[in-house]
Order: sequence, then C-alpha cells, then structure tokens
Amino acid sequence: MRTKLSVNLNKVATLRNTRDVGIPSVVHCGLVCLQAGAHGLTVHPRPDERHIRPGDVRDIAELLTGFPGAELNIEGNPFLGVIAHAQAVRPTQCTLVPDDTAQATSDHGWDLAKDGARLEPAVRRLRDLGCRVSLFMDTDPGAMRRAKAVGADRVELYTEPFAAAFAQGPSAHGPVLAKFADAATAAAEAGLGVNAGHDLSQLNLPTFLRGVPRVLEVSIGHALIADALLDGLAETVRRYRLIAWGLER
Repeated sequence: MRTKLSVNLNKVATLRNTRDVGIPSVVHCGLVCLQAGAHGLTVHPRPDERHIRPGDVRDIAELLTGFPGAELNIEGNPFLGVIAHAQAVRPTQCTLVPDDTAQATSDHGWDLAKDGARLEPAVRRLRDLGCRVSLFMDTDPGAMRRAKAVGADRVELYTEPFAAAFAQGPSAHGPVLAKFADAATAAAEAGLGVNAGHDLSQLNLPTFLRGVPRVLEVSIGHALIADALLDGLAETVRRYRLIAWGLER
C-alpha cells in the first residue's frame, strides 16, 4: 500500500493575504502540486479567513475537476461553517477538526466522550452529501471505536507530538511513535481508515511511515511550503511523494 500525499495550501493563502495583489495564486500553486504528482489538495477555511477564503474553496474545487484521480480535502470545525463549504463543492473528504476561532492552528483531537453526540448529525449530513468523513484524533486507542460509532470513515492522527519528540532524537520519539502505531492498529480494527497530519516534514515523515501501519494519506502544508521556498514547489512535492511511497532517495 502506498500512502497518498495531500498538499495543504493554507500557507500559500497566508502569504497572499499579506498584500492585496493576488500573488501567490492559491489555484496556480495547487495546479503545480497536482502536476508534480500530489494525490490531492487540502484547504482549511476558517471563519476569520486568515488564509483560505470561500472563493479559494470554490476555485480549488473547480481546478480538481481537471484531475479526476485527485481529491479535495476540506478541513474545519463542523460547527463553524465547514458543512456549508462541503454542500457548495462536494469534496471527496471532510476532515473535522475541533478548533476554535482563537487557535493559531489545530492543536488537539476530538474528545468524543464529550462531543460525540453533537458530532453525529454533522457526520451524517456530510456523508449524505457524498463526503468521506475523517475525524482529527489524538493517539487514544480506546477512542477509535467511538469514532466509528459516530459515523466516521477515517481518523486523522494529530502528529505534532511525534514531530516534537522526533526533534529530540530516537530515545524520545520511539515511545511516542509506538503510541501512534497502537492508535492506527486500533483504528483499523474498528473498521476505520487512517490518515495523519500536522508538522510532518521530509525529515520525520520516513520514520513515521515506517513505524505506523496502514497510513492511507498524509496532509502536509507548513513544512512543505517552507521547503518549497528553497527547492521549488514542484520539486518539493515530488520529494514528499517519493517519501510517502517509501521511495525516498
């Protein structure tokens, strides 16, 4: 099985939004990513429009009509407008994230003991729209059956704790990686697909994918766009795709 790469375009939009001149173009960068072999594009439209704007969601969805094998993944809080975006463009996948308007970035997974009951109608609505639904989750193996009961098709494991541990060396990241492997195994046993994302990079992604079984998709934005400033966007996407496929040079 080869892990798919979805490129998160949020940071492209962040840079564009610093000036009112329309560059860099989110759509053009998405096109470059797809032409370089990305399997999909991820956007996270927030209510404050700090990066991705509603028009970007529509434009990226239109771009993807020319790439039948590629997927659109919309991330966001189902109680802060993401369902309206899904209804408008019918993405392949919606990744539901428990962030709020005050957060700089997503920093934890769902607490399904607390939020499962109110998530269930949102998940059902998205599936009725034809979307695959993934829930952003921490590495709690016991929560995976709850995610399935809520109606999710997949979980996206929140990988920042692994990335932070990786930076400290093997003695630190080994036990953390084992927790991710246990969570992925529990998800698979519950009948869920496994995605992963947050602070994954060219440095830590090979170790993560070797240590965590059955990862279907990684969504990567910040590190990928940072690398692209040095190496070019197309070349960077090609490198990440090779790593995702286990073919890193």
